[in-house]
Amino acid sequence: MGCMVSSLASKFAFFPPSPPTYQLKKNDDGKLTVVSTASPIPHPDDNSLDVLLVDTKHGNKIVAFYLKNPYARLTLLYSHGNAADLGQLYDLFVQLKVNLRVNLMGYDYSGYGASTGKPSESSTYADIEAIYECLETKYGVGQEDVILYGQSVGSGPTLHLAAKLPRLRGVVLHSGILSGLRVLCHVKFSFCFDIYKNINKIKKVKCPVLVIHGTEDDVVNWLHGNRLWKMARESYEPLWIKGGGHCNLELYPDYIRHLCKFIQEMEKMTTEKRLKKIRQSLESKSKSKCCSTSASSVAAYRSSQIVSDQHAAQNAQCLVVVVQNVHCLVATLNVQDQVVA
Repeated sequence: MGCMVSSLASKFAFFPPSPPTYQLKKNDDGKLTVVSTASPIPHPDDNSLDVLLVDTKHGNKIVAFYLKNPYARLTLLYSHGNAADLGQLYDLFVQLKVNLRVNLMGYDYSGYGASTGKPSESSTYADIEAIYECLETKYGVGQEDVILYGQSVGSGPTLHLAAKLPRLRGVVLHSGILSGLRVLCHVKFSFCFDIYKNINKIKKVKCPVLVIHGTEDDVVNWLHGNRLWKMARESYEPLWIKGGGHCNLELYPDYIRHLCKFIQEMEKMTTEKRLKKIRQSLESKSKSKCCSTSASSVAAYRSSQIVSDQHAAQNAQCLVVVVQNVHCLVATLNVQDQVVA
């Protein structure tokens, strides 16, 4: 049952642009170029773009754009949102590269743009791992000089990789999600068939985390961003964009202003300073635990048990609704298959 629901969740979680907004073309010298239906890629005066095809451990070939900035000290690895591909994001990448003074690596998930394969949670994990390996081997970029940037669904692969890299410079979560199921309904516990369980992975990230979210986001509620920010081990000052939605935060002046501030502070941060902050944080937590009394612990335990029972009842009701919806989806897909047949 769990596998079937996960498969259905993936099917309804990914919406790559169809048709893709660009195609790849190989020149006589073997170099890849982009043929775009939107705007020219690269810009006529831009010689900083490398177009790459990267192999993943799932056997897919994914497209990546690497934009070089000669003044950059850090590299931004950008995982985009659900219904976009690199053809639509190129202009944004150019602006970020210039305004933030970074190198930027963006990529299309399997099944997006000109990348082969089909999109799924596990394939996006394989995709970002392959892209990071490419940064290491082809461009000599170490994790100490990388900032991972995840927008919406892209927060999933971003936190997957961030949890594995202890010396990462920083993470940006733009309209990030707690988990796939939590976008659809309010649940307090994680289910086996849920996808992108960021709520569990955020605690494993050891670097500064900047959260950006619009207060009027009607796709991923602002509460997702607020919870991720509160759960991060090293939270950076968040950016709550008043009136911002899900797909328009880049249009607000505070967006680029706050990102620039974050990047500049990450450039100044040394390993020694980071270790000092981590030690101080651990010592503070240790002292607060020692000061707690056994009486308050018992009271807290009893209170948590009552709340847990209430949450369990709520989640049971939600699970029933989810299962009913799954059956409806299966029936709908079966009808569609019969019509197609």
